[in-house]
Amino acid sequence: MEIDMCGIFGYFSKVDNTVDFQRVKKMGDSIDYRGPDGQGIFNSAGVALGNQRLAILDLEHGQQPFISDDGKIVVVQNGEIFNHVEIASELENSPFRCKTHCDTEVILRLYERDGISFISKLNGMFAIAIYDGNKDELYLIRDRVGEKPLYYYKDESMVAFGSEIKSILAFGVQKSVNYSAIDTFLTFNYVPSPMTMFENIFHVQPGKYLSISRDKVSENTWWDLSSISKCERTESEWISLFNKTLDEAVKIRLRSDVPFGAFLSGGVDSSTVVGIMSQHMTQPVKTFSIGFHDERFDESEFAQSAATRFNTEHVMEKVESNLLSLWPKVTYHCDQPHGDVSFMPTLRVAQLAAEQVKMVLTGDGADELFAGYDKYKTFFTEEIDTLDEQSFRERYTKNISLFDKHAKLNLYSEGLIERVDLNLSSEMLNDIFEQASGFDRINQALYIDTTLLLSGNNLVKPDRMGMAVSIENRAPFLDYNMIELAFSMPGDLKLRNGETKYIYKLAVKNLIGDELTYRKKQMFTVPISDWLKSELKPLVLDLLFSERAASRSLFNVDCVQKLYLDHCEGVSNNTREIRALMALEIWFRTFID
Repeated sequence: MEIDMCGIFGYFSKVDNTVDFQRVKKMGDSIDYRGPDGQGIFNSAGVALGNQRLAILDLEHGQQPFISDDGKIVVVQNGEIFNHVEIASELENSPFRCKTHCDTEVILRLYERDGISFISKLNGMFAIAIYDGNKDELYLIRDRVGEKPLYYYKDESMVAFGSEIKSILAFGVQKSVNYSAIDTFLTFNYVPSPMTMFENIFHVQPGKYLSISRDKVSENTWWDLSSISKCERTESEWISLFNKTLDEAVKIRLRSDVPFGAFLSGGVDSSTVVGIMSQHMTQPVKTFSIGFHDERFDESEFAQSAATRFNTEHVMEKVESNLLSLWPKVTYHCDQPHGDVSFMPTLRVAQLAAEQVKMVLTGDGADELFAGYDKYKTFFTEEIDTLDEQSFRERYTKNISLFDKHAKLNLYSEGLIERVDLNLSSEMLNDIFEQASGFDRINQALYIDTTLLLSGNNLVKPDRMGMAVSIENRAPFLDYNMIELAFSMPGDLKLRNGETKYIYKLAVKNLIGDELTYRKKQMFTVPISDWLKSELKPLVLDLLFSERAASRSLFNVDCVQKLYLDHCEGVSNNTREIRALMALEIWFRTFID
């Protein structure tokens, strides 16, 4: 068997112009950390597809691109097809039999047999590019919820694509700021797809694919989360189905020919994944966590408790709680600003794991599917039930917004106000609410976070921070069978009487024990609020009030000063707002200056 994690890149000329090979090679070189085990490029008249390889299974073979026997069809992918063994077996006695044990060849052979409809047969996380010389078309395909990134640039003459934006920039496209993305970033604390911080560079949306011919680019939906229907089952039936589905999702992700392990925080999600892994493995699970020297914020005892329960080979390293020196590095690897500082400890634990393994399982996705965040508990009060639909939407929009429209009017300079549409974020959310209108209100909120927050921020974190140190992340909760199960489940089974993940916790408490199941959920709770007033003050002054920052003419300086002064004097806690503005300035200095 053979699976490659990696990065992909390439271009498609609408006017059939062939680009110099060295320009294409630079696209791969710019993301070589995503695939340090080799580079492969198909280069033909007006089209190129390339791959940086990080080999996980059957390390001897499987270099990409994969090309059909007649030379007409070319495939590259970043990701994994977890059910490639089963698909290859299905193809065994057909004209489309696989000649290797590589999951990328499975993509090629399935496409040869079924055409583009083959995608729905894949269980995996993937970004795929297929050039079909018979049609002279390029397909760019993204997985169901956006575990793997896939960006593209388009103008009148060509499309360029890559796993990271920096790959497209290395191709030499014109670089300019998308000011509308600044506005959406300051709404959501991340830039939601399909837009990016760069003009004319877009993100292929989860569950969609692009078909690109010489004269047009078309977007198509191949998987639709909103189409899932609610099912009626007893609690015991839900528990049984939950455990069976998750068990299979973990088991299929244990296929690897390199050392692997798991991130273990001691929270319910990572503890559950490690608990199931331990049932399927003959060797102890290798687990990794970081703790903080400052005992007020150190949670490593919970990870140790889970490690002891499941007899894992546990590696824990205590670090300083202030990891903000990693901020520029994190921003470089993300290509876009993120106000979420938990990227930094994620990078640190990935660095720790990369010393021993090339792949880890994680608990990513469970909070969005099963209402794990405290924000759901604080929002869904009895009062919410009394609101009409429009009021509910407006209230939830405000609940997840960093700066609302009124705050932006005070914050933005006149020049920025003229450049952005202040209604864009709310229109984007209204469209998503419409898609989710068939769900109950709790599931509507989870639908928004699954479609926006997951792909826009929470899956960027494990992908970019893992790939930065050439380590792959697998998320069993994001198996599509698990996602479809979650959205067929009534919301009151996820959030009940103030208990988050209600049915999920009932399902796993025998596995992980009551202490880990019902411990208070912790976020990255270091005292950044206080640091902004003290040890980080020089950084705040540089990023928000220096001549360099002011020269951008984006914000009303008096408003930013009041935001910071009110924070320092304890009038209001503006940590998240200040952090987002700092993140934006770091991004400008990393990519624009």
